[in-house]
Amino acid sequence: MTAAHDHGADLAQNRTRLTVAFAITAVILVAEIVGAAVTGSLALIVDAGHLLTDAGGLAVALLAANLMVRPATDRRTWGYQRAEVIAATAQAAVLFTVGLFVLVEGIRRLLSPPEVPADSLLLFGVIGLVGNLVSIAVLSGGRSANFNLRAAFLEVLNDALGSAGVIVAAIVIALTGWLRADSVAALLIGALILPRAFRLMRETINVLMEATPPDLDLEMVRQHLLRVDHVREVHDLHVTQISSGLPVLTAHVVLDGGCFSDGHTPQILDQLQECVARHFTISVEHSTFQLEPDSHQRHEHVPHA
Repeated sequence: MTAAHDHGADLAQNRTRLTVAFAITAVILVAEIVGAAVTGSLALIVDAGHLLTDAGGLAVALLAANLMVRPATDRRTWGYQRAEVIAATAQAAVLFTVGLFVLVEGIRRLLSPPEVPADSLLLFGVIGLVGNLVSIAVLSGGRSANFNLRAAFLEVLNDALGSAGVIVAAIVIALTGWLRADSVAALLIGALILPRAFRLMRETINVLMEATPPDLDLEMVRQHLLRVDHVREVHDLHVTQISSGLPVLTAHVVLDGGCFSDGHTPQILDQLQECVARHFTISVEHSTFQLEPDSHQRHEHVPHA
């Protein structure tokens, strides 16, 4: 079985996971909208609103997963690989906004808590939690595959935490009559959403800004390349990510002038590509090296790095 076939099978499996998770989330969303209308609970309203954004996020993730399998073209030489990064960034931004709304509204309701029927609140909380646990089980196997699935998994995980908060609030209200438990649960949900959303948004924006992957030390890469025989200098070294698991490296490598006259450059190129593909935490399979004789430096522009 070829690597391309394995990759295609993984993408198909990821799309199946997202489809199942989206269907479950949509069903829970309808149930919680009904529950929020019946109970007037802030925690349930927040969880329903959160589910609405998550259903939209999962729909975007599913769209991105379908785009990613499209082949490359002359105009889009990487195909739609970056669609998953864009989708994950959008999901993280929406999650972050929802988290901020929850905090503001939760504080407002702490000052003036409304009446909330504990039994109805508990029923809809349990329905939401069961559905979210099923979605977590479906997505957990692929959550590290790419940014897109990671964002989807975080959304469903936050939904499960929200449903758990609703259940706890319902039990507290039933046992003690303390209505502010509903607002406290909503505030805890918001506090859990914000840091995860911010972290994911920061990582995906770094990819869009073509930052060096966080697990790769660029200076260490340079030093490894300089150890290859006949290499005198490495400049204009850049490592970026097209999408999850797809780093790309480009560099200008200055060689001894004699390498170009004795036909030694193909062997050096093999060594350079093997170096970046095998010696680091992230394997860089897509590398492009511009090999230059030392005499070329006077014609070279000022190097970027």
